[in-house]
Amino acid sequence: MTKTARSPRSTARVIPLRRGATLEMVHLACPDSAQTLRISESFGLAVLDSDGIRDLHERLIVETADALKDGLSDRAMEIHLQRIVGAYVGSAHGAGQFYSRAVTEARDATAKLANDARDEDLNRPVGVDTQAQRKREFAADMGLQAHALRMAAEGAVAAYEQVIGEAWKPFERPVEHAGENVSKKAAATQLAAFE
Repeated sequence: MTKTARSPRSTARVIPLRRGATLEMVHLACPDSAQTLRISESFGLAVLDSDGIRDLHERLIVETADALKDGLSDRAMEIHLQRIVGAYVGSAHGAGQFYSRAVTEARDATAKLANDARDEDLNRPVGVDTQAQRKREFAADMGLQAHALRMAAEGAVAAYEQVIGEAWKPFERPVEHAGENVSKKAAATQLAAFE
């Protein structure tokens, strides 16, 4: 019986990671202060106190950590704040993505309205908004919400760095394979023994 030559390389298992939202992703998805001011002025909406929202959330996290410091070890505090800040950043990122979709829908609806052969918005009663106008107003509202959550996330990230002493980064968890159970893992391990 002849033996087959075995490959000298080892079969290392690569575990894919589920990436969390970062503050940079939030900055790309959510409007900044200048854009939010333009949205507020164009649509007659409230002007947000961006710095106030950021500062309040920074103080909130710092004061929470101060209240917990006697009950948590340094590592426990880091894990706790990692989760709290991750929730703020994830929420802002989700709002930013929703805002981006709302803007796209508003632009598409407005572009359709410019088509002269379109009958959908013709002969409507005076004073009744068009579908395109409603979509633009909705996108404006979503822009303010996304910006408010962006500022809350920025405050939380700043507080994390202040309390922990290092920059916050999202937790990366290994991707779980929902359909993979113990018997499949055992079978894979047993088959690997034959290689």
